[in-house]
Amino acid sequence: MGFYVVIPARYESSRLPGKPLRELAGKPMLQHVYECARNSQAQEVIIATDDARIQQAAQAFGASVCLTSRQHRSGTERLAEVTEKLSLPSNTIIVNLQGDEPLMPHACINQVADALERHSDANVATLCTPVCDHREIFDPHVVKVVRDAKDYALYFSRAPIPWHREAFQEEIGALPENSAPYLRHIGLYAYRVGYLREYVSASVSQLEQTEALEQLRVLWHGGRIIVPQADEVPGPGVDTADDLEKVAAIMSGK
Repeated sequence: MGFYVVIPARYESSRLPGKPLRELAGKPMLQHVYECARNSQAQEVIIATDDARIQQAAQAFGASVCLTSRQHRSGTERLAEVTEKLSLPSNTIIVNLQGDEPLMPHACINQVADALERHSDANVATLCTPVCDHREIFDPHVVKVVRDAKDYALYFSRAPIPWHREAFQEEIGALPENSAPYLRHIGLYAYRVGYLREYVSASVSQLEQTEALEQLRVLWHGGRIIVPQADEVPGPGVDTADDLEKVAAIMSGK
């Protein structure tokens, strides 16, 4: 199975400026993400950035870098520019690995690429994992997904979906044993190059804007997203300085 991994990396971050280059266990965080991707079955791993500081740092640890436009509104648009610059065939599979996911298992990268390859009727592949702490169901930072009988996404939301009418009627409590499963979405995506180009040219939907979830554009325009359960559960990503400390503690075994 041949596929590419592209790691979009921005220097500017409102909550953690310079995030990709923050030190983590003696290396820039971006290097940990890159090394994770290199351990996968990807035939090539490319860091996509619009910042010379990230470009220089990535080249220093041996990564291939594609310098992209500063005008992109999302990592997905940056991904699409990379595919254009490389003139990749439309059936090539591209995995979008965020530059703030240093604890993403390489098994998940392989799995999401394989899921798209095996499902020719899917436009996108991503992953999910069961919600183990019921408090996460109500956490808007935890994106939930509801799937159909064949593991295709029906909807993604920051809200508690599905809404358990009886259990949530009066107060948040433990869910009944026969409750529908609650699934956390993992923000790792695989696309075919041809569909990726369609996606970035498609109009932004109101649902996407309301939930601030890019993947809803796919569903809005009638696309299909296959969402298998992850073979391994990723560690936490990094959005804030506190997150950075938590991930550092995990890496050091504390």
